[in-house]
Amino acid sequence: MRIGMLTWGSHGDIRPFLALADGLQAAGHQVHLVVFSLEAGTYDQVQSAAGARITVLTPLTFSAEQARAVGQAAYTIRDPMKQMAAILRLAFAPAEDAMFEAAQRLCAESDLLVGHYFMHPLQVAAEHAGLPYVSVLLSHAGVPSDYVNPTGLSMFGKPGNRLLWWLTRKLLNRTAKHYPDRLRRQLGMPPMRDLVSEVWVSPYLALVAVSPQICARQPDWPETIQVCGFLDRPNCELEGVLPPALSDFLAAGEVPVYMTFGSWMPKDLEGQTATLRLLADTAREAGCRAIIQCTDWEACGFRSDERILFVPAAPHHQIFPQCLAVLHHGGAGTTQSATQAGKPSIVVANLSEQEHWGRELQGLGIAGKPAKRRSATAASLAALIRQVRDTPAMGERARRIGEAMRQENGVAQAVRQIEVRSGTGAGGNSGRP
Repeated sequence: MRIGMLTWGSHGDIRPFLALADGLQAAGHQVHLVVFSLEAGTYDQVQSAAGARITVLTPLTFSAEQARAVGQAAYTIRDPMKQMAAILRLAFAPAEDAMFEAAQRLCAESDLLVGHYFMHPLQVAAEHAGLPYVSVLLSHAGVPSDYVNPTGLSMFGKPGNRLLWWLTRKLLNRTAKHYPDRLRRQLGMPPMRDLVSEVWVSPYLALVAVSPQICARQPDWPETIQVCGFLDRPNCELEGVLPPALSDFLAAGEVPVYMTFGSWMPKDLEGQTATLRLLADTAREAGCRAIIQCTDWEACGFRSDERILFVPAAPHHQIFPQCLAVLHHGGAGTTQSATQAGKPSIVVANLSEQEHWGRELQGLGIAGKPAKRRSATAASLAALIRQVRDTPAMGERARRIGEAMRQENGVAQAVRQIEVRSGTGAGGNSGRP
């Protein structure tokens, strides 16, 4: 098949699609992945080892101040719907028309489309062109089920869950459905009925890119919803290599805690300085050694010593296994990378989705209660680190789950599900499914 793919966002939204593009291309399909990056130049040198075509577009490039505004809007707003509305307005809507144009170009050259679950421009274009559309969910938080409560609580039973999902979907449609409806009007299409069941969870095929160790397939999900597992790939160029000083640091004392807020690390020096101070104070309060990831620590006035090592970037699959635990923001990619490495987590969430990941890890027994970035203090985060350090069972549980995750192959499973659903395979029918 000729497969067009479209994604948008930060590294955690882009890396899974790079992995899936490689897998589909290696399986014999012709893949064109279009990436909408929020940071100009970041992905320009990224290539597909399998030969998939990659196009990187940056119609909206954030300045440090704009990025700070998005971050502050996210972690200062308590209402999840208002939080989502702010992020869409600030970070998605300005690039929406460019995404729609790219989506229509992909439809003109493709037999099947695969998109990030937020990618309504691609879904609208695919529906108008009469082409099958596969959505890829990077979190299972948005998949309705009578067996799961959207709030993360479990005290209401199936009738209560069903009611809360109805209310959640109603609020989601009120918050965001006007975006795809605007594009649909341009093509003379009727308004969308429901954002979740038409875009997020494609009725053709929806792939939940979460390890089965974390996400159980619910009994009431239709066959068109499949848990494929974590979509990961070998080290990306932009992650760099293990810093030369790491071996010496590891040999100089007890095993450290790795600390990273990933794409949620503030881009401005003032915000970075405050965040680095929080993390450094956390390490000192907890009495642990730490590796802290940040690009501009020197400009912020910080220096490495025998207790804290600052690094600009590092391949997580290489460095996480060498640490005691990982303190992170609860992004889908970092969460699964830490879990795959067999390490407990300390989650400091900015968004409701990140809180969801924190609750999932807590339920698995490999993390304490997730902290919230807007209220996190060095004392509260240090207490969570001590909980991990003083609970050997948590580390052992994380080790067993990580070992099971490393036996999975999410990319191969995703490729298989796409081929099964479309009735094609390598060397098979290359026409439209």
